[in-house]
Amino acid sequence: MAYALWQYALSPFIRAYAIRPYIEMNYFVTGTDTGVGKTLIACALLHGFAAQDKRAVGMKPVAAGCHAGEQNDDVFQLRAASNVGVSYGLINPYCFLPAIAPHIAAQRAGVIIDFSVIAKSYQELAAQADVVIVEGVGGFRVPLNAQQDGADLVLELGLPLILVVGMRLGCLNHALLTVEAIAARSLTLAGWVANVVEADMALVEENVAALQQRIAAPLLGVVPYMTQADARVAAKQLDLELLEQD
Repeated sequence: MAYALWQYALSPFIRAYAIRPYIEMNYFVTGTDTGVGKTLIACALLHGFAAQDKRAVGMKPVAAGCHAGEQNDDVFQLRAASNVGVSYGLINPYCFLPAIAPHIAAQRAGVIIDFSVIAKSYQELAAQADVVIVEGVGGFRVPLNAQQDGADLVLELGLPLILVVGMRLGCLNHALLTVEAIAARSLTLAGWVANVVEADMALVEENVAALQQRIAAPLLGVVPYMTQADARVAAKQLDLELLEQD
């Protein structure tokens, strides 16, 4: 079972402390950066929960980057990995054509990303599924409108987080800063996934071990580098039982 983070030490370790259990099995997938494999891991989670005979559906509240008249590729993958049939609009309330920062894409489109719209779609999905996996856009604190960012969206939805760490040079700093930002908002870090995104990254095991020493939340799994990303293969690397432990 996941726990809320309420304090942390800045140096040398980041420590999260458990103060309340989280009962629902809905999660928000965030990442240390863009391009770290959030969609791959979100889809892997969907396959994993579906294998447990749970009704699982993915959601991508905000997406940037799609061809006119076509779906965003991340949303397409999430729909394909879900075993609950719902409308595209519920899964992806906001989609913008250019693959740029979402708040800038929204400004250019004359749209304001409204969290109440996202929350309504999420609630409708939650009413139809046992598990909702919500995938964020970009990193944890990417701006979404003039006042709010991805962290505020997690607060709005009240979901525990699963952090995807893209294993490449620089990932240690990015991961620990993200964990620190999560803890600073008293949000729940349910677990994290080490996703190897560079085939030639040196000393992967040592880097994973360094993060394990500094992140109190459980490591759900290490997903090896894949030339062709396959969410079903990635699902086999994740231990979902760790999400339910006290």
